[in-house]
Amino acid sequence: MPISTAIKGLKSIKSMQSVVKSGIPNKEDSDFIKLYMLEKERTRLKSEEIRISLRLEFIQGRLKEIQEYYDEKAGYMQSPVQQVAKEKPNEEPKSDFKTMSIDY
Repeated sequence: MPISTAIKGLKSIKSMQSVVKSGIPNKEDSDFIKLYMLEKERTRLKSEEIRISLRLEFIQGRLKEIQEYYDEKAGYMQSPVQQVAKEKPNEEPKSDFKTMSIDY
């Protein structure tokens, strides 16, 4: 004889596994939890903003260096004829060294 049939109403008793109850009373949202999560997100976003701004400063500095290099080389490439004219290919460059004979 099973015990459940012997006792009247035993089938209607709810066990803790079948009870679905919210930890938050009356299904209300907890303001404390929301504030905590929003504060965590705010601090994460602030730190991310700082990292991005530092990276942006580095990138802008590097772009400025590249642009200065381009400007320098563009000035050189626009007037190569003048620089070639200054150097006379027929003349050999003078050397500052003097040759001497050494007797052994």
